[in-house]
Amino acid sequence: MVTMAIDTNVLVGLLDDNDKWHNVTVALRDALYEAGVGLIYFDCVVNETVSVLVRRIYEQKRLEQLCPLLDQLRECVPVSDITWIAGESKRLYAEIMRLVRNTSGKLNFHDALLALICREQGVNALVSFDRDFDELDWLARIEQASQVAALLA
Repeated sequence: MVTMAIDTNVLVGLLDDNDKWHNVTVALRDALYEAGVGLIYFDCVVNETVSVLVRRIYEQKRLEQLCPLLDQLRECVPVSDITWIAGESKRLYAEIMRLVRNTSGKLNFHDALLALICREQGVNALVSFDRDFDELDWLARIEQASQVAALLA
């Protein structure tokens, strides 16, 4: 089975109906499921998703949506489906900092950790709208449903 990691902007877009990427992420999710792609949810992505959703809910004064969105996240990504990598930050710290430097800061700490873990685990694709990942030759970025079939062909 082919596996792909999910980035924060895709997970947020999938959960938040008001997100500008919502319709695209729904189509992406459907294409990934239809293709039988295994999805990897890293703990740093879940962490960042919660932070983005909470900040957005407060900024947009949609407090009544906070608990339903958090429940939806828990349903979409049960704790048993989370791949825990944050503890690897200590081991990979020098490589993470090198990657942040080599990309002139385009990849932040979490993005560099995510990319390095993908490389270590043989995950060759990341579902993300973040074009900064295009700097990496070992990680294909998927941002449209049409790319799923093409990558698997």
